[in-house]
Amino acid sequence: MGPSFLLGVAAGYAIAIPFGPIAILIVRTGVRRGLRAAASAGAGTATADLVFATIAMLFGAAVSAFLAPILPAARLVAGAALAVIALRGLLAVPQAVERDSSGTGTAGTYLMFLGLTMLNPPTVIYFASLAIALPEVSADFASRAVFVLGAFLSSLSWQEVLAVAGASLHGRLTPRLQRITAVVSSVIILALAARVAFG
Repeated sequence: MGPSFLLGVAAGYAIAIPFGPIAILIVRTGVRRGLRAAASAGAGTATADLVFATIAMLFGAAVSAFLAPILPAARLVAGAALAVIALRGLLAVPQAVERDSSGTGTAGTYLMFLGLTMLNPPTVIYFASLAIALPEVSADFASRAVFVLGAFLSSLSWQEVLAVAGASLHGRLTPRLQRITAVVSSVIILALAARVAFG
C-alpha cells in the first residue's frame, strides 16, 4: 500500500501544481481576505480533487466514457464562471482590509471553490487514466483508498501553500497596489477562462 500512497501523492501534486485560474483565485482570496478565507478556498479545491480521485478509482474507464460527450459544455460553463469572477475583480473597489463578517463567509468560500473546481471534469479522466495505467493502484480496494488519500493530502498541502502565500500580503498592500494586483490577476483569469472554454 505504501507505493500506492506515494503514487497518489505524486498524482495529486502533478494535477495541483500547474498554476491555473483556481490557483490565482486562491492567492487573490488570501491577499484580499486573509488566511482563513484563503484556507477555506484551498480546502474546497482539494475536496473537489478528493471527489474526482474517488470517482475515478471506483469507476475508472466507465467515467471517462460517460464524461467525454459533456466535456465541451462543462468547459464552456467553467470558462463562463471564471470570466464572471475575473470581471467582478476588475470592477471591484479596493479596500485596505476586507474581513469576513461571519462564519458563513468562509463556508461560502469553501463551497464556491468546491463548485468551481468541480466544473473541471478532465481531472476525473486524469485520475481514471492513472487507475487504468497503474495496475498496482487498481489491484484492490485498499490500494485505491490510499492512492486517493495521497492525492487528496498532496492537493490540500499545495492549495494551503498558495493560501499562505496570498495571506502573507493581506493588509500589506495599499488600495492602489490592491487595484493593480486585482487587474493583473483578472486579466490572467480571463485569458485562462478562454483557454478552458475553447481548449
